[in-house]
Amino acid sequence: MKITCVETIKIDRCLYVQVITNNGIIGVGESGAWAFLEASESVIKVFGEYLIGKDPLKIEHHWQYMYRCFHFRGAAVMSAISAIDIALWDIAGKYFNTPVYQLLGGKCRYKARVYLQVFGRTKEELKEKCVLAKEKGYTAVGHLNPFLDESRSEKYFKTYCSKIQEAIDTVKQCRESVGNEVDLCIEIHRRLKPSEAIILAKGIEEYRPFFYEDPVPPDNFDALEYVAQKVNIPIATGERLHTIYEFEMLLKRGFVQYIRPDLCLAGGITHCKKIAALAEAYYTDVVPHNPLGPVSLAACLQLAAAIPNFALLEYPEGGLYVPKGGLFGENKPIKKEIVKDFIKLSKGYIIIPDKPGIGIELLKDAEEKYPFKQHSLETRLHEDGSVIDQ
Repeated sequence: MKITCVETIKIDRCLYVQVITNNGIIGVGESGAWAFLEASESVIKVFGEYLIGKDPLKIEHHWQYMYRCFHFRGAAVMSAISAIDIALWDIAGKYFNTPVYQLLGGKCRYKARVYLQVFGRTKEELKEKCVLAKEKGYTAVGHLNPFLDESRSEKYFKTYCSKIQEAIDTVKQCRESVGNEVDLCIEIHRRLKPSEAIILAKGIEEYRPFFYEDPVPPDNFDALEYVAQKVNIPIATGERLHTIYEFEMLLKRGFVQYIRPDLCLAGGITHCKKIAALAEAYYTDVVPHNPLGPVSLAACLQLAAAIPNFALLEYPEGGLYVPKGGLFGENKPIKKEIVKDFIKLSKGYIIIPDKPGIGIELLKDAEEKYPFKQHSLETRLHEDGSVIDQ
């Protein structure tokens, strides 16, 4: 079996890759480069030239070749490697007529607990989404932003006191709206200074968040460690990291309870399986970052099935069996409409699919029906004109 073609497909807000072989097997992968998908697409085309004529089953060798062939890396390069890697695993599973999880060592579980993304521009809207999630059977909600999901076009200003107190009150009201039957995964999106992150964490501690994600910018591990040492809420981070080496430097500090590798950014299934094994040695659980399209979701499910330290999986709006049209968010990547139905969602869990490969196929007309939408360049400004993080 040889690779004959590597092609990219841009659908809605996502970039997919299809690796085609001479015996008709097609593997599908997805890139996680977000607003720089065109850059990742260019890298995929370069790697595609190398892959033509190669044996697709030499997955580790191809990973090492792509990763080590150039001196420079970064998000666009790692996203390209990730997309191709997922596609190669998909080919391997289809070739051996078995799910990818079986090639990774077999099932540790038959279903994966998920948290539903919830959004709200007001406290009332956010509480409503939490209640709706509970009514639909979810036992966890995430992407829960205590600062609310306001438009980036709106100028921002709040006093320190009102910013912190209103955020605490938002978490309080969300907890009261769902009781103890739903876990709250708090998403700060790296927007606080260490001192602010500590005060907020102390204020919401009594509402028992499942985790406190990215309270400060991710560029400095020392700053996050400083926060973690002074709070009593589990810390989650890792969605912006690319390699096992970054995760090792993070994990050895001992202050992270949940790591969030993105399979479409951090080296695909090959590399994220290694990252999960490293985390296992530190008694750290894995919550895969999964805000993208259906291929990302399918790959995450294969990893979730095969690792002992999986905890929870992000499940974005637009997923199968979740109503479309802004009920749980806006402008999220389309899922249900571009793939063959393969997911069974039951009481807050997704049943791990048993189809060969990663268990998913893109519909042939998806690219025409849902043309590519480039991510817009817009960040939020303070009332004084300076840039803020959101």
